[in-house]
Amino acid sequence: MKLELVATCLFGLEKLLGEEIDALGYERVATIDGRVTFFGDEAAVARSNVFLRYAERVFIKLGAFHAESFEELFEGTRALPWADFIGRDDAFPVKGHAIKSKLHSIPDCQSIIKKAVVRSMSERYGLLRFPETGLKYQIEFFILGDEATLMIDTSGTALHKRGYRREANGAPIRETLAAAIAATSRPRENVLFWDPMCGSGTIAIEAARLMRNIAPGKSRKFSAEEYPIVPEVLWRAAREEAIAGERVTDFEVYASDIDPSAVALTEKNAAAAGVSDVVRAFRMDARKISAEGRRGTIVANPPYGERLGTRSEAETLYREIGAHFRSLAPWQVYIITSHPTFERFYGKRADKVRKLYNGMIPCYLYQFFKNNKM
Repeated sequence: MKLELVATCLFGLEKLLGEEIDALGYERVATIDGRVTFFGDEAAVARSNVFLRYAERVFIKLGAFHAESFEELFEGTRALPWADFIGRDDAFPVKGHAIKSKLHSIPDCQSIIKKAVVRSMSERYGLLRFPETGLKYQIEFFILGDEATLMIDTSGTALHKRGYRREANGAPIRETLAAAIAATSRPRENVLFWDPMCGSGTIAIEAARLMRNIAPGKSRKFSAEEYPIVPEVLWRAAREEAIAGERVTDFEVYASDIDPSAVALTEKNAAAAGVSDVVRAFRMDARKISAEGRRGTIVANPPYGERLGTRSEAETLYREIGAHFRSLAPWQVYIITSHPTFERFYGKRADKVRKLYNGMIPCYLYQFFKNNKM
């Protein structure tokens, strides 16, 4: 069956996500902020959930239509083939978002869509009320302007939750964002990758998993594993493909932190993620790390205000690490922070600044590489 799928992502990761979809062999249809639409089949549902490193969720798109009124929303929803996916006993809760739309009341949209799905399924099953005691099919709507898109979630728990990080310290970075930062830094086997403020180790772990080619969803479950439309054999095949694609690497990751509890947590998470052989965690002050004649790249998510007492304390830290990291030239440096004037305190203008989001928190990836080529 040909399916139209939608993969959502954090703002700023659309290009990376689109390239992943291309690499899986699927046809991209459209890209807008935070989502990429593409064509695939039932196997694509399994493979996308298992392999997409930068996606937050994967949806089956039932359809899209013009909706300026609640009547148009009802009729457009009713016309979609809900009973092709949802059984007569299954649950089908509704949630979603509306942006720049006349239909701005989310509770009203939820109610109308629910009634329209019930009407549509009543025509197939001959029921006026549905027990909703079976499988759960989460319906999600997205209304942008006058266009409504109706989808069924196939992921369940968000894809950034890989399953290895059962514990985290304050203000953890999402695994999807950490993977994107690691990829942007161009990790290479002959260059040491060092996160000197590792926290719970997410950036270091995602870099190691990227270089080992460990599929992000290989070891977790997805809601669509229960859906008859995606049989178990397809999920098994996707996981076997993932295992077959893993590789041995000489890539080396240092994950250090001044806090011994962060080091212990990183070691625990790295073991759960299957990369303890790649990630070396140890205690060290970021202001004292040494190049030791090696080629290296620093990738870090330093504390800022919320995680380090006051904003002024964070700015003092930026000055100190800026002076020290510059002494490690020609090492390249990649810093993610929500501080909008980080460069002023760091003491050097970035070669490139990229705006990203950690959830809904705007952040900036400051990249220092042009004047530090190795």
